[in-house]
Amino acid sequence: MPDDARYDGSFFGRRHGKALRAGRAALMEDALPRLAVDPEALPGELRELFPVPVRTVRLEIGFGGAEHLLHRAQESPDVGFIGVEPFVDGLAKGVSGIERLALKNVRLFGDDATLLLDKLPDSAIAGVDLLYPDPWPKTRHWKRRFVGDRNLARLARVMAPGALFRFASDIDSYVAWTLAHVARSDAFEWTAERASDWTTPFPGWPGTRYEAKAIREGRRGTYLAFRRL
Repeated sequence: MPDDARYDGSFFGRRHGKALRAGRAALMEDALPRLAVDPEALPGELRELFPVPVRTVRLEIGFGGAEHLLHRAQESPDVGFIGVEPFVDGLAKGVSGIERLALKNVRLFGDDATLLLDKLPDSAIAGVDLLYPDPWPKTRHWKRRFVGDRNLARLARVMAPGALFRFASDIDSYVAWTLAHVARSDAFEWTAERASDWTTPFPGWPGTRYEAKAIREGRRGTYLAFRRL
């Protein structure tokens, strides 16, 4: 039986940290309803989620401080991005950045990514990023890691053939865990051809606050890319 076959809980911890500042709370109240994705009301064509023409749609799961999400959205204005972040402070950072940069090609979902994945159309996503996710380092918590058999199957269903699933982490046990799970999936292939392929950040990489923290603490990131077959 797959190691996460019986697990139906969330893959994240707390939802709330410190109370949002008044200005950010007001911005959330005003802007989030416009930016939020409703899994129960998705259009048949995901590109219709965005008020500007986009040629493809990408997904970032757990965008944290939104540095990477905002960078990619500015870098590729003709691509639609759906950012998922259940932690309210991170979600607020995403909303703030989208409004400050006047981005029209980003939409947000503030809950468990599996709730959205289960409603997305087949083969609708051109790429998925999972960057420095919560590693759940204690062995008894490994079942809470997002990468698992069930979630890889979810990703495989919604990703178009040839789309990349990109994973980054500074925790060696999670890197090994991810490689082992993807290796037993028949839906993905690891794209690495040489050692530098998993020690070099992805093209156009802007860095994230979690990566910077890891480097300060003496850890280096590993960057894995898997192609949907």
